Amino acid sequence: MSYKVRSLHADEWPRARALRLEALRDPVASIAFMETYESAAAQPDSFWQGRAERGAAGAPGAQQIIAEGPDGEWVGTVTVLMEEVGSTDWAGLPVERLQGHLVGVYVQPGHRGIGLTEVLFDAGLEWAWAQGAERVRLLVHEDNARALRAYRRAGFTETGVTTTLGPDPGERELELAVERPDPESDG
Repeated sequence: MSYKVRSLHADEWPRARALRLEALRDPVASIAFMETYESAAAQPDSFWQGRAERGAAGAPGAQQIIAEGPDGEWVGTVTVLMEEVGSTDWAGLPVERLQGHLVGVYVQPGHRGIGLTEVLFDAGLEWAWAQGAERVRLLVHEDNARALRAYRRAGFTETGVTTTLGPDPGERELELAVERPDPESDG
């Protein structure tokens, strides 16, 4: 695979903005992301600059990881947010362990199915483990079959935790997680 996977640099906010807006145009964006294209596109540059700074290389609480294609085009991304014990996450769920939370997962359609999501996740997990995370989790809409398949292939398993995040209480988000590897094991 001739892709470069690395952390975002704060000054790359225009490219991060463009990739996020592209992701919000994906056919499953309405169940995959917690914002609309219209609301994101209306944000001022200062919003995007701050978002990039909070998730850039060297930032302690979050890390946005991007995948560059062979031609330098950004073709995928994932962000890891660290969640501290005793806090409440953005969905209102209590945080009981130091954990990473994967959000904003996106790979361009022409680059899907080749293992790029797993490579992005590996980079995100490596960063989370370096921050001391005990596990890394994500939430996925129960109807997002493509994402569920990708997350399971990457080693995430359902925890049994569900939540509703949108206006329809009949729609559920499933929590999937991967536990920190035991340093004593060989795997």
